[in-house]
Amino acid sequence: MLAVAASPLNREATLDAPGPAAANPAGGSEIASLLLRSGVLTEAQFTRIRRVQEKIPGRTFLSIASELGYATEEQARKALRENRLSVGVGALLVELGYIKQTELDAALEVQRRATTRKKLGDILVEQRFIDEQRFIEVLAMQLGFPLLTPDYASLDRDLMQKVNPKWCVQHLVVPLRTPGTKPLIAMADPLDRAAREQAQKVFGPCIEIGIAGRREILDAIATLETGGKKVDVETGASANDDTAVELVNKMILDALVAKASDIHVEPLKTRLRVRFRCDGVMVAYRDYENSVTTTLLSRIKIMSGASISEKRRHQDGRIRFEDPASGASSELRVSFYATLHGQKVVMRVLNHKATRIDIRDSGIGPRILERFMEEALDVPSGVILITGPTGSGKTTTLYGAVNYLNNDETCIVTAEDPVEYIVEGIAQCSINPQLNITFEETLRHIVRQDPDVIVLGEIRDRFSADAAIQAALTGHKVLTTFHTEDSIGGLLRLMNMDIETFLISSTVVSVLAQRLLRRVCKHCAEPYKPTPTELRKLGYSAADTTAGNFLLGKGCEKCHYSGYMGRIGIFELLVLNEDVKIAMRASKTSSEIRKISMETSGLVTLLEDGIVKASLGHTTLAEVLRNLPRLDKPRPIPELRRITGL
Repeated sequence: MLAVAASPLNREATLDAPGPAAANPAGGSEIASLLLRSGVLTEAQFTRIRRVQEKIPGRTFLSIASELGYATEEQARKALRENRLSVGVGALLVELGYIKQTELDAALEVQRRATTRKKLGDILVEQRFIDEQRFIEVLAMQLGFPLLTPDYASLDRDLMQKVNPKWCVQHLVVPLRTPGTKPLIAMADPLDRAAREQAQKVFGPCIEIGIAGRREILDAIATLETGGKKVDVETGASANDDTAVELVNKMILDALVAKASDIHVEPLKTRLRVRFRCDGVMVAYRDYENSVTTTLLSRIKIMSGASISEKRRHQDGRIRFEDPASGASSELRVSFYATLHGQKVVMRVLNHKATRIDIRDSGIGPRILERFMEEALDVPSGVILITGPTGSGKTTTLYGAVNYLNNDETCIVTAEDPVEYIVEGIAQCSINPQLNITFEETLRHIVRQDPDVIVLGEIRDRFSADAAIQAALTGHKVLTTFHTEDSIGGLLRLMNMDIETFLISSTVVSVLAQRLLRRVCKHCAEPYKPTPTELRKLGYSAADTTAGNFLLGKGCEKCHYSGYMGRIGIFELLVLNEDVKIAMRASKTSSEIRKISMETSGLVTLLEDGIVKASLGHTTLAEVLRNLPRLDKPRPIPELRRITGL
């Protein structure tokens, strides 16, 4: 974290020359004051670092001290280890760059509002500001605490006689066996002064402190209470209990409440980890003791109709889940994937509710949407591709287009795997290989249903691509999804499937590429200026963004202190006009086709649409840069607003 490197800060010495020794340690961070007190820094150096820090917001004191050559990594670690019990865990994590100051402030606010006392470290992990394993590794490495793994066998039975297990749970402290003379005490947060004093009061003033994970401590205590029988500390479930039903039911119900799109059940070396994908981002749900892994995975297999005995091959299944309390039903598509530590399970939550999705509410810019409806959806025949990676909202946009076309004069037939939205008035077919309703068999029969519009859930191979092309050649309108990076990539992938270029240019009407970015939380949004790094990556200057209303969520209870709530669609529409078709037949490069499309059909790239929506405060430039491809320098924001109509 603190490696010394050549830095432009050293070239600013004349601007930041140290003044009188007026540094006030109390006014700085705990670690900054510690380095001053321990003699690592002089008062003049301390003052200069503070002045530089004022000019470069967001940089930590330690990183500036390192770049200026005032403190090496080893010097900082030595000072931390010698004074480790006087350093707050929050200040340490901020200074080391593992969490932001805003995240620490949010955690402190949660701690203040809590009705029962909660440790700051627990809150940081619960709010997903830092992973628990990373948290304990940082404390162990930076402060020199031994990293411990308490279990039933390692507990000191004699010392445990001095305390009640509830006391251990309250303070997250357990004594371990040691050949030394000093008692070895495992603590979840060794910087917690109150817990440390309680441990010294009970086990003696001379104790050796180590750090261990919260769950490992709780599991060790729970195992001791049950006489060596491994249990899950939060649910009381053991490897022999018939509680897998409750565990899986609760997991699915919590995922539905959190509006998660996917549930990931991941066997690791020492634990079973469960995470949800919410708003496109993986978030921790909880960990289970390894002993419940087999029964929990077996329960999921039974529910999904997969083979319990098969553990070495990948499998698929479906779960029809009904809430025992409310009776509400949901369907989940389940995938089992064989890994080194067992089968990883991903459950995709499907929305089978009858709903009407309006294409006008998709977030497409007004002028781009008008062009999409007039030059693609209203065209009597041809292929309309909706592209993007998994989880980018393709299916939702597809059904929005289907609803736009759905009327009494139009016959719409679908082939989907599986049906995700139920639409009144159209013939929907869900692929089921077990009943010999395969994709290939369905495509052979679908044209015999006299359709005006054919909806294919996805182009997945050469066969389905040929079927879409042939249906368009016979006068049908075909809507389908495709996995590609952008709109031009959709055309290139069809070419890579050895489909003739003249067939693609003759049948494909348009390609709509899309992504989903996290939306700024409206409850805690506040204005912010794009950073120099963001501007440099975009190729903009500060003057280019003055017309924007950029917002950033500082984090609140409603958004779980992430600064984001919900998602917004980003779109790129390629309409194959005559100029684009000529360029394709002439084997022009993707860059040349994109340039022609921007000049002749009003194409706005994914990056440009993301910039427009960031300038309106809907998302952030950090999300734009993290998720969208950067191919060419974007056009000015006012011009992009005019083209999109936003």
